[in-house]
Amino acid sequence: MGRRAASGEWDELALAAPLPGEALHARVARTLRGAVTGGLLPEGTRLPGHRRLAGALGVSRNTLVDALAGLEAEGYLRVQGRSGTVVCVPAPEAAGPLTAAQDLPLSAWASRALSGGVDDAGGEYAVDFRVGQPVPELYPEAAWTAALARQAGRLGRRTEEGKFSDPLGPLETRRALSAYLNAARGARVTPEMVMLTGGTQSALDALARVFLEPGRVAAVEDPTYPGARAALAATGAAVVPVAVDAGGLQPTHLPPQATLLYLTPGCQYPTGVTLGAARRAELVAWARRGNAFILEDDYAADLHHTGRPLPVMQGLAPDRVILLGSFSKSLAPATRSGFLVAPPPVLRVLARTRPLTDRAPGTLDALALADVLDSGAYGRHLRRARQVLAHRQEVLLAALSDGLPGWAVQGAASGLHVYVRLPAGLEEAQAVAAAARRGVALSPVAPLSATGGPAAVLLAFAHLPPEAIRHGVRRLASS
Repeated sequence: MGRRAASGEWDELALAAPLPGEALHARVARTLRGAVTGGLLPEGTRLPGHRRLAGALGVSRNTLVDALAGLEAEGYLRVQGRSGTVVCVPAPEAAGPLTAAQDLPLSAWASRALSGGVDDAGGEYAVDFRVGQPVPELYPEAAWTAALARQAGRLGRRTEEGKFSDPLGPLETRRALSAYLNAARGARVTPEMVMLTGGTQSALDALARVFLEPGRVAAVEDPTYPGARAALAATGAAVVPVAVDAGGLQPTHLPPQATLLYLTPGCQYPTGVTLGAARRAELVAWARRGNAFILEDDYAADLHHTGRPLPVMQGLAPDRVILLGSFSKSLAPATRSGFLVAPPPVLRVLARTRPLTDRAPGTLDALALADVLDSGAYGRHLRRARQVLAHRQEVLLAALSDGLPGWAVQGAASGLHVYVRLPAGLEEAQAVAAAARRGVALSPVAPLSATGGPAAVLLAFAHLPPEAIRHGVRRLASS
């Protein structure tokens, strides 16, 4: 028989302090592992039920189950049928010599990078409104597959001609991108200003390494895309959050000494608001005064639902704005085709430093992208995708208005999700937890902000058919 713990013993078990970048289930496992190796849970101790132990540790049942599964595999727990789960003390060699990140000789950069992530709670839900979901039915499979096939057949000849040695990427793709950005997004671009990337995150990493270091300052919107904040902070630079309101980033709150400013003016992430013309002009003036660069992430601006989006800021100031873009949202996440547009002096530095990391972008994807742009297939795909997304957004807005009239939607002109302010008195964590109990997953906004803000959640809609959207809101509204 296993030892039965005293009635209050589990309620006193405290969750260990988090380590940089550590997932919650790993933190729970480390807490229980330490209790075993430290003698607080002797061999033979029987664990209480999952719900009680999860409650004592302040985590969800799913998180606890993941942690216990790992501990069982390591030999710290043994399941004894109806008798429950009991504690074991494995032989010393049962646990590997490296059990956590702190056992590795990590650099300061790695430690900073690990501390910048946002843990995904995971889980299974009847309706999943969380952001970041793929939208496979909008993927232009036929056009993309045909482009890949055409370009793959020409790779041998192009390789022999030495056309893949440019670290900026194939010239024909940069020409196609320049033409598209000038015509569709109001940019002022020549092929010599374009570098192809694996996506926005790789562009951010390259620019952060070139411009930032300990002692320098970068500014970001608050709230913002956490990957941007993490890439800038990993350099050791100070990252200053700048508040966002209904008109976008507030220029009067900018630090005067920043080297870089990360911005999503066309569709602010996560609020969805658009930065107006007056503020854009203020930001350009700020950058010129301080010899700073604005990193303009043209996130989801192609996926607008109403009217025509404002042109990119890069068209206002090609000397001060570095335009970042990716086709992972408008084509498919698996398409690692991104780009940055920068003044020629910046491009020359990036061309010389890129070979230290990845030498050149993925050639086949780059050539296929040129194909779909030049052929008009991308434009046709966007027109269809916008119609589908606009309809799904209309369904979501109508369902929220009918079922949850106190939930206020903000900035819904473009993008793949809506930002929703919660009613007074309803806390963000409370809303997310209540939704999960009803089988609905929401994305909280708090992890995206460094300074806090109004209680709000994100509801992604692009990946859900209309009936699933309605069903999800009905579940949210049920008492």
